[in-house]
Amino acid sequence: MTTVGVLRETASRERRVALTPDGVSRLRAANVRLLVESGAGRAAWFDDGDYLAAGAEVGSREQVYAGSDVLLVVRPPGDVAALGAGRVLIGLLDPLGDPALAESLAAQGVTAISVDLLPRTLSRAQPMDALTSQANVAGYKAALLAAEAYGGFFPMLMTAAGTTRPARVLVLGAGVAGLQAIATARRLGALVTGYDVREAARADIASTGAAVLELATAAQASADGYAQRLADDAAAAQLAALDEVVPRFDVVITTARVPGGRSPLLVSEAALAAMRPGSVVIDLGGNVAGSAEDTRTVTGRGITVIGAPNLAATVPVAASTAYARNLVALLGSLLREGRPHLDDTDEVLAAVLVCRDGAVVHPRLRHHEREIR
Repeated sequence: MTTVGVLRETASRERRVALTPDGVSRLRAANVRLLVESGAGRAAWFDDGDYLAAGAEVGSREQVYAGSDVLLVVRPPGDVAALGAGRVLIGLLDPLGDPALAESLAAQGVTAISVDLLPRTLSRAQPMDALTSQANVAGYKAALLAAEAYGGFFPMLMTAAGTTRPARVLVLGAGVAGLQAIATARRLGALVTGYDVREAARADIASTGAAVLELATAAQASADGYAQRLADDAAAAQLAALDEVVPRFDVVITTARVPGGRSPLLVSEAALAAMRPGSVVIDLGGNVAGSAEDTRTVTGRGITVIGAPNLAATVPVAASTAYARNLVALLGSLLREGRPHLDDTDEVLAAVLVCRDGAVVHPRLRHHEREIR
């Protein structure tokens, strides 16, 4: 019988847990033994007793490392060197952003599976799509965070003291996070406009009932569902056009990321300087000049800029529940009769397998190695 271990997250401000008690119950039904580190779910309000009641065993971190065949995490553990050869590590490992981690895991003889590599176009894998589930949570929270930070109302309000206009909200990037931010801001009563460089995403914006921002820049088609990095001249033209538009809005939420690449700059210092005092910018994608991760700053002109690349961690119950279901679905495809079955011909495994048998095997990472050499 395979033992699946669940580690407590060590990343700063990370409140999620890789497997919830509900996920334990589902895996137990598949003849899997579960070993959970004590306190692993506490930050997400899942106590050790909840895991015990669901059929898991609870132990120390050392016991989980020593006794598990498969280890589940949200983000790479800080003590990754403790992983022994032959173990399988599954999580949001971000190997494209941190290829050195993939090299380290391969050298340790660890089989690493990174669910953030799963392509959205693979229909069979949709229940396993952790990037989508976590982006959905982040987009929802981004709209709430913006409403909290903004000094006015999101909806139009008519009172005896007069009528207040609704907030004007611009969402840049209409992937999963952006669309959820648009939908949530609209539910809060704001006047919402969305923008994306991809044609298909513009249609998605319109489907929410939000206005679509049209810029005099070339549109982009995307075969894999993700935005691609623009050429330098196109990126410069886009930024110049946004410099004119951004100051018209009270709230701007940026969500544009390029997998394995640098995030595009969408809100420049010039745009920030031209915004009205009291305006708010929420930066999920690393798209705002001068923003820093997990910080809230107020510019000299009174513009609040919040860097929030990991917002899903601030909604730990919902985010952990969704993520655990993704991992249960993935394990359901990888386990045969309760044992790991890593089939090289399986399209899902081929998409997410980072390293195996002492070597980095993912094609995009192998290409990265050649570029470095």
